[in-house]
Formats: sequence, structure tokens, C-alpha cells
Amino acid sequence: MFADICARHGVEVVGVSDSSGGIHNAEGLDIAALHTHKKATGSVKDFPGSRNIRNGELLELECGVLVPAALESQITIDNAARINAKVILELANGPTTVEADDILFGKGIQVIPDILANAGGVTVSYFEWDQNMKGETWPADKVDAMLKDHMEKAAEEVWTRASEHSIDMRRGAFILALERLQHARKEPSVT
Repeated sequence: MFADICARHGVEVVGVSDSSGGIHNAEGLDIAALHTHKKATGSVKDFPGSRNIRNGELLELECGVLVPAALESQITIDNAARINAKVILELANGPTTVEADDILFGKGIQVIPDILANAGGVTVSYFEWDQNMKGETWPADKVDAMLKDHMEKAAEEVWTRASEHSIDMRRGAFILALERLQHARKEPSVT
């Protein structure tokens, strides 16, 4: 659960949800106790010290970072104007619709798009392929350092494209991808 990672790094988690609904406590949730509760009851609902809310309400809570992490098309034209986060970190695939992206951008809410936020897994898969092709085994700290370098560079490049064109980061990522494709097409092929 992403909430575990946040809690381990001292980030206050004020709301979470599962398939049965969500919970909220503006003062923060005890994530370790929440795990115990979910294991015992099968749900996050009715967690002591929190109030039950609908999953749709969870998206509209006031928070620093909103992390849609499960389903696509959760932030839409119907609810984007009511989003109260400063940043949206998309860990689900396609949680924000195109129309919602425009609304969020207009509100000044920064969306870290799924194609950037989720790129770490694909990048590490490439590293694994590279190791296999070379018959090598890399230590975890080397892979972590390479991943950190790749992700920081990608985030910087996406941010730069978005800033240069006064657009959101998703469109900045698309521009970067198209630039890379154009560059690749100009490279001589190897036979």
C-alpha cells in the first residue's frame, strides 16, 4: 500500500480507500493500526478515529498530494473542479481524463502523469533485460542508483517541456516522447 511508503517517510496520510469505501481523518491516520484493522475486518471502513466516506469524496478532500492508485478515469470533468489537492501523483494507469487535465491545469494543480510516475517499473525491467543480455547480475544499490538517475532526468526533461510550452506535464511528456521518436527516425539503422 502506498500509504505505508508515505508513513515510513513521515508523510501524514489523511485518507485512504479500498473497494468498499474510504476513510478520512484530517489529523492523520495510524497506518500500522489501519493494516491490523483491514486484516481483521477485510476493509478500511469503520476504522477507529476516522470517518467513513465514499471513494468519490476521498478525491475531493483538501490535501497536499492526492494519489489515485487503483482505477482509471477517477478524476473527470464531473469532479475535477472540486479537487482540493496541490499535486496529483498518478500511480494508477489513466486515472485522469483529458478534460479533467485541462480543468486541473487551469486551477494550478500540478499533475505528475502516470506515464512518468509509473515509469520506474518499466525502467527496471529494461535494466533486467540489459543484465540478462550481458550475462551480468547487478547489485540492488547499483540498480537503485541507475533508476534514481533515470527518473530524475526524465522528470526534469518533462518539466522543462511543460514549462517551455506553458502546458501540463502530461503534454510535456508527450512532446518529449515525440522528440525522441523523431530523433530515433533520423538515426541511421544498424544492419
